[in-house]
Amino acid sequence: MARINLLPWRESLRAERKREFGVMLIGGVLIAGLLIGYWYWFNQGRIDFQNKRNNLLEQEIRAVDKKIKEIDKLAKTRKQLVGRMNVIQDLQASRPQVVHLFDELVATIPDGVFLTELTQSGNAITVAGRAQSNARVSAYMRNIEQSPWLGNPNLSIIESKDKAKAGGSQFTLSATQVAPKEDGKP
Repeated sequence: MARINLLPWRESLRAERKREFGVMLIGGVLIAGLLIGYWYWFNQGRIDFQNKRNNLLEQEIRAVDKKIKEIDKLAKTRKQLVGRMNVIQDLQASRPQVVHLFDELVATIPDGVFLTELTQSGNAITVAGRAQSNARVSAYMRNIEQSPWLGNPNLSIIESKDKAKAGGSQFTLSATQVAPKEDGKP
């Protein structure tokens, strides 16, 4: 029988397998490194993209905050302007009332009554004057009660300063200015 030595062939096969294993190991390490590198690069790209989106959102939030502040300022300005407009409208609406007040004061004064002082605070009117008699003051109060622009007469003081009663009485009374209700309007 012939003797064949298989040891060198086995050793060369073993050396080749070791070399293939080393190449595969290096290839696996390279592929794993590439995969880890790609994974890192991909996630870093996503993080950078999200950071850019966050920055954009922060810029938009700052812009919206500025707009909100401007809107708040405009709302305050609007509120002030509306308040001013209401005051002007109230003044415009009350402008004819002064004319009616003086017209009614003249229309309600009976003969023998003379006014010396007139003060107004809001709708409250205080009248001071002289009358020839207490009956004329009563007539004046009745006229105020019947007036569409005046109401609620209240006599505060009536006194006779003249001992001979030739000058009559001095009086002070208060009333309120009212606006008459027009028919057909609430």
